[in-house]
Amino acid sequence: MASSTAPFSPFEFMIAWRYLRARRAEGGVSVMTWISLIGIMLGVAALIITLAVRAGFRGEFVDTILGANAHVTVYSAPTEVVENSGIYSRLMRDYEDRAARIREVPGVTRAAPLVRGQVMVTLADRSNVAEVYGIAAGDLMTIPRVAQSDEALGDIDRFGEGIAMGSGLARELGVSVGDKVKLISPNGAKTAFGTSPRVSAYEVVYIFTAGRWDIDRTRIYMPFAEAQSYFNREGGADEIEVDVTEPERVDDWTPQLIAAGGAGTMLWSWRDASGSFLRALDMEDNVMFVILSVLVLIATMNITSGLIMLVKNKGRDIGILRTMGLTEGSVLRVFFLCGAFTGVLGTLLGLVLGVVFSLNIEHVMNFINWLNGGGAWDPSVRGIYELPAKLRAVDIAKAVGLSLGLSFVVTIFPARRAARLNPVEALRYE
Repeated sequence: MASSTAPFSPFEFMIAWRYLRARRAEGGVSVMTWISLIGIMLGVAALIITLAVRAGFRGEFVDTILGANAHVTVYSAPTEVVENSGIYSRLMRDYEDRAARIREVPGVTRAAPLVRGQVMVTLADRSNVAEVYGIAAGDLMTIPRVAQSDEALGDIDRFGEGIAMGSGLARELGVSVGDKVKLISPNGAKTAFGTSPRVSAYEVVYIFTAGRWDIDRTRIYMPFAEAQSYFNREGGADEIEVDVTEPERVDDWTPQLIAAGGAGTMLWSWRDASGSFLRALDMEDNVMFVILSVLVLIATMNITSGLIMLVKNKGRDIGILRTMGLTEGSVLRVFFLCGAFTGVLGTLLGLVLGVVFSLNIEHVMNFINWLNGGGAWDPSVRGIYELPAKLRAVDIAKAVGLSLGLSFVVTIFPARRAARLNPVEALRYE
């Protein structure tokens, strides 16, 4: 009978299930098995939550970079000497022609000339340092995190009449839409006695929230022509912002952009600016996965302890089953199923717990903030305002696959021990 029975037959599942649901006094599931089940559940949940949070953080970080900054910045090598200074200027006089040629490159979605400078911005008795981006109104509309800001105030269509300011900077200065702020630049008008600071007042017509702390707290957008005049860049631009269809593969456009930009063209991509940080994130992801995998392994090792105790308690039953004709393979599969049930159930519970936790990460962080009295998430350190979580099928598959694989592997040893138990020895003292 045994030789003709297919592996994992219904009676093997029945015996394994009866062993698992038997009371402790009957030699059934031990406390160790419950500990291993709970451990697997928590390990899988922790792995899923960690991977989801890391993926969400990386996705939000990259999105805020690409949503408010250029994918590639095109600028020129120093070519001309600033009058009476001996300093070479990177000013691009042919920025319109360069931008037009760059727009013709396949895959380029945007090419916007910019004038950049730093100023002191003041309102009443408050002041702060800001970085000014001189940009055309039409080009400003193509910056997603600025033009389509969910928390924006004012009217971006009035950009030509004033300036746009980040919400963090506006909050620091106490600025509201309609207020006039003074911008002070040390490189102002040239006089017979030298260069005097330039002070100009501008109305704030639009306040945006880009989602990055460093951008919202330092950035001001000014109409392009006004910025040329204010920063003494008449007839020129400092750089050209370029966006492409696939930012993650931005390096693939390097040869075409250099060719379109002409002689002296230099590039600086978002990967050049943030690549080291993203590589550090990837390295941390791998380390965290290994550490949490060890925790899952420790939890699954408890299955081995529980099964060894179960085999010892069920020695008489094993002897009887063997004398009735049950093969070693069938006994092995019965106890393998006992351990596999624990691993599968713990993994499923961990999957549910991890998914629910990840989907409610915002409420969890709010609760932690409430316990700590605030400050659990500092945007000035992490760059973004909240801790996001992004569930990905590949991460869930990795966590579930790891847990099930370890559970099945550690079950084999005690199951083989049960299968090799001599029925005569098992029944000798019964």
